[in-house]
Amino acid sequence: MSVRQSLLAILDQGPCYGYQLRAEFDRRTGSTWPLNVGQIYNTLDRLDRDGLVEKRDIDEHGHVYWQITHSGSAEVREWLASPVQRSQGTRDELAIKLAVAATLPGVAVADIIQTQRRASLAQLQELNRAKYAGANPDGPEELAWSLVVDSMIFAAEAEVRWLDHTEQRLALHPDHAMALELSTDKPKRGRPVRVEASAVAESAR
Repeated sequence: MSVRQSLLAILDQGPCYGYQLRAEFDRRTGSTWPLNVGQIYNTLDRLDRDGLVEKRDIDEHGHVYWQITHSGSAEVREWLASPVQRSQGTRDELAIKLAVAATLPGVAVADIIQTQRRASLAQLQELNRAKYAGANPDGPEELAWSLVVDSMIFAAEAEVRWLDHTEQRLALHPDHAMALELSTDKPKRGRPVRVEASAVAESAR
């Protein structure tokens, strides 16, 4: 999630001060990813340093207003027009946990999967029961909230399907055949060779 571009997009609608930006961000994301004020001001300082926003007037309450620059508006347009690029490598904690667990001698990976599946299904049920708590159930804030919740529901459903798939794959391999003992080879210095996502996709064909 890009806090930087999101705040810029809000400022492109007009000048705001820090707490106002936080409130506007919450309104537009269903309060799903709450930001603290320190994070807001740290981001604003970096945007100011990069010439994308600038400080403007201070009101009678001491609020410092920030205004987007022409360069900032250009970055907003570029962000909205560009697709989100997913990382080629995965750092998903669950995927890494199961990948490592599957290679450890004496570890019951099936039990780990069952535990995770129960947690994932519970989260999915909670998301499906979620109701909008705002004042206007037919307004734009409710729409923003529902889009975020729908995304989380689809992600939870995909996780459950992936767990089922993983369980089926592991069932094809005896535990003793998959265990990796510590290697006696001395690793070379430097980073390991990176496997590109395109190569992985090609090998899976």
